Amino acid sequence: MPDDFALLEEFTRDPRTAYFSMEIALRSDIPTYAGGLGVLAGDVVRTAADLELPMVAVTLVSREGYFRQEIDGEGRQIEQPDAWNPAEICRPLNAAVAISIEGRPVWVFGWLFVASGSTGTTPVILLDTDLPMNRDEDRAITRHLYGGDPAYRLKQEAVLGMGGMHMLRALGFTINRYHLNEGHAALLGLSLLRAYRYPRHELRSGESPYDLHRVRQLCNFTTHTPIESGHDKFSYELVQQVLGDFIEIPTLKALAGEQVLNMTMLALNLSDYVNGVAKRHAEVSQKLFPGFQVHAITNGVHPFTWTCPSFARLYDTYAPGWAHAPELLIRADTLPDDKIFSAHLEAKERLVATVKSATNVALDRDVAIIGYARRMTAYKRPELLFSDLERLRRIARRYPFQIVLAGKAHPQDQPGKALIKRLHEYARELQGAITVAFIPNYDMQSAATIVAGVDVWLNTPLPPLEASGTSGMKAALNGVPQLSVLDGWWIEGCIEGVTGWAIGEPSQTPEAHAQALYDKLEQAVLPRFYEDRPGWLGTMKSVIAKNAVSFNSQRMMRRYVTEAYQR
Repeated sequence: MPDDFALLEEFTRDPRTAYFSMEIALRSDIPTYAGGLGVLAGDVVRTAADLELPMVAVTLVSREGYFRQEIDGEGRQIEQPDAWNPAEICRPLNAAVAISIEGRPVWVFGWLFVASGSTGTTPVILLDTDLPMNRDEDRAITRHLYGGDPAYRLKQEAVLGMGGMHMLRALGFTINRYHLNEGHAALLGLSLLRAYRYPRHELRSGESPYDLHRVRQLCNFTTHTPIESGHDKFSYELVQQVLGDFIEIPTLKALAGEQVLNMTMLALNLSDYVNGVAKRHAEVSQKLFPGFQVHAITNGVHPFTWTCPSFARLYDTYAPGWAHAPELLIRADTLPDDKIFSAHLEAKERLVATVKSATNVALDRDVAIIGYARRMTAYKRPELLFSDLERLRRIARRYPFQIVLAGKAHPQDQPGKALIKRLHEYARELQGAITVAFIPNYDMQSAATIVAGVDVWLNTPLPPLEASGTSGMKAALNGVPQLSVLDGWWIEGCIEGVTGWAIGEPSQTPEAHAQALYDKLEQAVLPRFYEDRPGWLGTMKSVIAKNAVSFNSQRMMRRYVTEAYQR
């Protein structure tokens, strides 16, 4: 293994794209991620290594993680710290930089994690303020992912954007492009403005002192949500308190909004390439942000990470090289029925064992399993499946099925927590008719087990609020068809009855969506599962050959390179 100096020399030899994200899922046991945004970022990093793309990623160390979820006897979520020690996994970097927060220097240290791919590696810098020269309150800035009040969040975003840029320079990286993954990193743009300030003698009265054009040429921005609460906003009073006069308030207001500093608006104004994460999401974002051109690069997932071992072995035999070139999975139509059935059965047995271990609920491998696992929040509508319990019981008497659930609610999302409690109440009400299991502490490891082991992947968002939704893409890599409301990526991926099934029309009411969900289960999905085994296996093959072949991170990253990074 090369020493730290040799490793850095290797990574800093050529110019790189710098990928900034508040959260990155590096490994299941490194709790530097909360959900889909971080998992996608991890897939970006792993794919850059696969494709040997010159990239360096920057994130926060989040020493206490997001949180470890426990569920009490009443179905209430309890949050526990999820601490980790970066010294056990990462290399310390011989550099520290200081940024000004509340008028005092806050020192930022860096840890190096090297993400390995099939052919290359990607360096990831984890920023850490837990240093003895910092005040206690400053040492805590990089402790909790998405924790604290607005002041804490603004300080975190200052460390990410401003501290991250200075750290890359201190380490000797040459950056030819900055990729802002969500608005959390937008303060990076302010540091770039300061770096590319015109000399005073070149300024004329009334001109901006900053080279905005040059900064925009360096940045591209991916927006991930049309949800209002997903766009961080800070009062200018707080901005002045935390950042001081780093950038003049009139300049900030021109770039980020008159009333409050909107991080999304700041990122939009400081980037020359902006994209949404699905075609529909780009259309919605275009309406949300008139005056900006929003491109569409639909998300994808990392094939090797999200394909279970039994299917990976199957692909190795019939489509060698698939993990690096997922387009080879177009051959899935030729997979032998018995091979795909046994591969899925192995994944299903692993899920059955996981559920038993985590919840003491016994599932039957011969009974259909419906899976629903994602962040627990109102617009995801996890309760839609349970809108009519008597209808569910009637369907189950004819076509038995089981339900596996998982997901965390943000600690401050009280409605989301209430949804988790309600799901447990539904499970108790259905006891004896339908087996329902809720796996606590949803993470990368449990996600991989669930998406591969269920028979049907369910998604019920309120349109048009699902920006992309990558969990169904993970299921597709394992031949699992999706039953979903038409939103996010599913608008592009759904071929009715071939790759899965659509639930109603986007414009319909929740009541109509629930009715459509029950109708599809009773009249299309479960009858094919139980009464047409060759047809079901054919659906699994179509899911792989038509969805997995397209909705993967190799295709996504090749598009980022050609359409965004090389502009």
